[in-house]
Amino acid sequence: MKKKTLVAALAAACSLATPAWAGQTLDTVLKRGVLHCGVSDGLPGFSYTDASGNYAGIDADFCRAVAAALFGDAKKVKFTPLTAKERFTALQSGEIDVLSRNSTWTISRDVGMGMSFTGVTYYDGQGFLVNKKLGVKSARELDGATVCIQAGTTTEMNLSDYFRTNGMKYTPVTYEKSDESAKALESGRCDVLTSDQSQLYAQRIKLANPDDYVVLPEVISKEPLGPVVRQGDSEWFNVVRWTLFALVAAEEYGITSANVDQMAKTSTNPEVRRLLGLDTDFGKDMKLKKDWAYQIVKQVGNYGEMFERNVGKGSPLKIERGLNAQWNKGGLQYAPPFR
Repeated sequence: MKKKTLVAALAAACSLATPAWAGQTLDTVLKRGVLHCGVSDGLPGFSYTDASGNYAGIDADFCRAVAAALFGDAKKVKFTPLTAKERFTALQSGEIDVLSRNSTWTISRDVGMGMSFTGVTYYDGQGFLVNKKLGVKSARELDGATVCIQAGTTTEMNLSDYFRTNGMKYTPVTYEKSDESAKALESGRCDVLTSDQSQLYAQRIKLANPDDYVVLPEVISKEPLGPVVRQGDSEWFNVVRWTLFALVAAEEYGITSANVDQMAKTSTNPEVRRLLGLDTDFGKDMKLKKDWAYQIVKQVGNYGEMFERNVGKGSPLKIERGLNAQWNKGGLQYAPPFR
């Protein structure tokens, strides 16, 4: 093959492998003036519509944090509710700019699907929800059970691995939406519902008699949940990733939505001053304004505030911080230095 022909062939191959939007997301979003964010189709604590029709939850708040960093206005978000099966296709096709929908970071997704996870907003693990009348105290007692599962999730493989490893059998019953699987458990069409533990707590409070159900103690998998963007777009990746780090760092430094103005005026902590854009302008390297991180905290709060009001003690779920506590308080949440 002649040199010019070979070059042309390689260029054509690259154009097919790299979608038209790769490398252009940040400019597109800034020009559009609104962030398109994919969220759950209804999961309390993470992303769901409240009585007023507004989206609430950790995942929804993360979308607002990105909008605050981009535009200085956390309200400039268009939420797109997506099922587990729809979520990655919507991102790959360019329908949404970022996916913030309780999605587990795995090697197959991060390497083989043209997507990149930007960090972990919630450290989770798969568990089991059962009716107390079943008399089960441990997942090891579920041999022969009928198990409700949401389609298109990592729970199917985890469930199969767990039962095979422990020499047990089960009958799967698959549903498209998480609400459908919860209703199936409530109606008795299955003995147990399996999903990420955070989802089980969220689904339990939606049942007619939540106190009749219990989450079993076993956690059978690692489920790091976090925002996802398309591969091949480092500018956009950086904005989404450092939005998460700003939320986490703000909590570590004691900066809250209530005291951020006072901290900006009086703090002598170099890390605080750099984070808030007082002494260093990290924003210019991301095509953002100098106060991008200040806007995040002022309008959305820090990571701890976001956690507590949506899934923690200030919420109906009342989930303990656990692994989602700061690194210096026994958890895994950790932001690289702002310097």
